[in-house]
Amino acid sequence: MKAVGYWQKGLTISDPQALLDLELPEPEMPIGHDLLVRVHAVAVNPRDIKSRMSIESSGGKSMVLGYDASGVVEAVGDQVELFRPGDEVYYAGVLDRQGSNAELQLVDERIVGCKPTTLDHAAAASLPLTSLTAWEMLFDRLQLPQGGAVGETLLVIGGAGGVPSMALQLARQLSRVTVVATASRPESEAWVRSLSAQHVVDHSRPLAAQVAAIPGLAPVTRIFSTHTDTAGWAEMAKIIAPQGRIGLIDDPEPLDLRLMKFKSVSIHWEAMFTRPMFATADVQRQHDILSAVADLVDNGKLRATAATSYGSITAENLRRAHAALEEGHVVGKITLSGFGGSA
Repeated sequence: MKAVGYWQKGLTISDPQALLDLELPEPEMPIGHDLLVRVHAVAVNPRDIKSRMSIESSGGKSMVLGYDASGVVEAVGDQVELFRPGDEVYYAGVLDRQGSNAELQLVDERIVGCKPTTLDHAAAASLPLTSLTAWEMLFDRLQLPQGGAVGETLLVIGGAGGVPSMALQLARQLSRVTVVATASRPESEAWVRSLSAQHVVDHSRPLAAQVAAIPGLAPVTRIFSTHTDTAGWAEMAKIIAPQGRIGLIDDPEPLDLRLMKFKSVSIHWEAMFTRPMFATADVQRQHDILSAVADLVDNGKLRATAATSYGSITAENLRRAHAALEEGHVVGKITLSGFGGSA
């Protein structure tokens, strides 16, 4: 089967060896809860870059990345209950198995959802990782009450990226919280406003004074930070309400938690991979979340954030996608569809 991967981690993306077109054996037939999925489209995430730089190939096998996919089930394991061959599905994979940049992939049914019927595979592939991360952070970690949070404010830092783009929509659709997003460029501001952010502040300047200047703003009880540094952390300490919650998904330098002590602020990490990585008892919640997201999309309440197609799933196109993400100016998601012209 066709795939894209590498043999050596840590190469600069301008090096042709950083990502290679490969021919690999097809996976074995699925067992247990596994599905065998024929991949039709993928999306590229910052996680792909982190993995390319840090995960070494091993056991004489190349490393295949990819954490967002949409495709069709070809075969199912003996314990599968949620899907059958022919179902169109979408999902985010895991760190310790072959990724989605391959024509066929084995994936646990409990982290898979039925693809939204109103989207093509490319648009559907833009959703899983960002939707799961945003949903788990908002509702599982930060405990944003669905249908509630009137008189409270959520600040989303880094509002134009893939995860915050989903968080803005989910917060507005499923709660009554006031949403403030950050953006530093006119196109980013336009993007977050199109996703229903009620207020926008500029994260290239100190945030606390800007937030305080918003007339009549309710207390900021929750902050969802997707890009965190020490200066921004100090601003969050000024902004967050007593007994508030702050959620992080990036990998910042060490932060001084003492800044939050006297406000009794709780700090929450979110990693979309936690449930499948540790086989938690509630791992099937990811299937449930993806099902809920598909319903919201099909009912016109949630918008996919696929902004740019980079063509078919080839090493050259994936290197371009990685390079664009490394430059840091991508709005929404990058998607790729088909392998060398296949559907």
